[in-house]
Amino acid sequence: MSIMGALSKLTDIVLFFFFLTIALAAPLIDGQTVLPLHLYPTFLVDLKSWYTKEYGDYLVAEKPCFFVGLVWLELLFQWPLSLICLYGLVASKSWLNTTCLIYGSSVFTGVVVILADLTGSMRASDTLIKIYFSFLVFSVLVILRGLLSHSGKSAAIAKRPALNRKKRA
Repeated sequence: MSIMGALSKLTDIVLFFFFLTIALAAPLIDGQTVLPLHLYPTFLVDLKSWYTKEYGDYLVAEKPCFFVGLVWLELLFQWPLSLICLYGLVASKSWLNTTCLIYGSSVFTGVVVILADLTGSMRASDTLIKIYFSFLVFSVLVILRGLLSHSGKSAAIAKRPALNRKKRA
């Protein structure tokens, strides 16, 4: 395997875990920002409450309108795209680059807005800025995954070559 092939595979593994995290966290944790809390088990509400206090995430605590709008964007647009990207990685779908570009661009845009508020308000700790900055880094990685060509040999996490070959008549 070439160095580029190994790097491709490593990128896909990292993105697999990122998309898996988003697939779980968006509806279970971030959804609490806009949906009634009685829909969630107590341990999830407590987890989000602990995070808010531990890291001083005033956006989660105060729910400013722009942040609520970004959470709705995440739940209605980005979350389904993360599921599609997750499936595309596992099944080695040809459209994965396109969905990665769409997802990464959307997340990048939203996180830039959040980081602008965090740094401009002077209320955020360095740790909180680093937490949100990590999402910016992952969004750039997703965009790069969408822009760079991956060979069919190394693009999928769980590719089954025998099933992916077209039958010839």
